[in-house]
Amino acid sequence: MESMMISKKSVFLFLALLMASLWGQMSFAQNAQPPMATPPAAQAPATATGVYEYRLGSGDKIRMLVFGEEKLGGEFMIAGDGKVSLPLIGDMHAAGLTAAEFQANIVAAYKQGYLNDPKVNIEVLSFRPFYILGEVNRPGEYPYSNGITVVNAVALAQGFTYRANQKKVYIRHANEVREQQVPLTSSLQVAPGDTVRISERYF
Repeated sequence: MESMMISKKSVFLFLALLMASLWGQMSFAQNAQPPMATPPAAQAPATATGVYEYRLGSGDKIRMLVFGEEKLGGEFMIAGDGKVSLPLIGDMHAAGLTAAEFQANIVAAYKQGYLNDPKVNIEVLSFRPFYILGEVNRPGEYPYSNGITVVNAVALAQGFTYRANQKKVYIRHANEVREQQVPLTSSLQVAPGDTVRISERYF
């Protein structure tokens, strides 16, 4: 009887040791797993620098909305003197200003005894033309379209002459006095009112 009890104790002890061994192996396997890889941090998109900021000029057509005062809004052309004649406030100088600057000036003018809290929005409907001169087959004035490049402008002017320097171009922005020499690339854009000059190459 005593030997049977010892035998049972031995079996229980053996099973306990076996379970402890298995549990230890499972714990080790879990701890030995490599850590999960951390996903790389998202990178902020790159922003363009040196973008030409468009300024209004003679020949631009704008639309003005005055919220709650529909009769004051409408479409207006910037005249040759750089001004726009607006309801109630009369002539407002626009040439040389960005649309946001012009909008702020209009708001300030309407606050001078006309409207308590004017909310104004200005947008450009159509832009003034650009000019291409020099070594192209048909130099002159051309209508501006959004995103047009110097290469597109040359194509409108019936291409380069055989004397044209196709590696550089001279551009004078509207409201600026001096032209700038820049490399002629396929992505170089024209702004409304620009004067683009293709120079002659020298052998």
